[in-house]
Amino acid sequence: MADCGVIPEPTVEQLADIAFSTAQLARQLLGTRPRVALLSYSTKGSATHPRLAKCKPPPPWPQQKADQKQLDADFDGELQVDAALSWTSPAGRPPESKVAGRATVLIFPELNAGNIASKLVQHVARANAYGQILLGLDRPAADVSRGSNAHDILGVAAIIGVQSIAYQQL
Repeated sequence: MADCGVIPEPTVEQLADIAFSTAQLARQLLGTRPRVALLSYSTKGSATHPRLAKCKPPPPWPQQKADQKQLDADFDGELQVDAALSWTSPAGRPPESKVAGRATVLIFPELNAGNIASKLVQHVARANAYGQILLGLDRPAADVSRGSNAHDILGVAAIIGVQSIAYQQL
């Protein structure tokens, strides 16, 4: 899951950059093809509102950049979270999407939504939350929440360590 911790209200271009950078990190950490979903409360035009513009299909450059850097990844946008994660979503799964129903990376449109989702998953599902992992900087970096315990800090340190070892490859 990724949000825009440094840029609370990112532009379309910034959100696309967040999507690409997160796909890169997901590939490095998980070793599998990232399927990146830009999340919204609408799936492919099921609702209309000016705020949805940044969640529409991302500009083509994240996919072009991924292809150029030989990053095997797929990107799709304006997907509700159930359409992004579930094959049987009532929101419907766009048949042309390589991401819908199979998303492995979730990009939130703004900091508020991302933070709420992260805390919900952490507390309701009792999942571990590691981060914020800061991307797009000259060197690997992280910001650890004041509520983090030793396990959380160790997880963040491990991620930064993996990034540091392979930093030149990125």
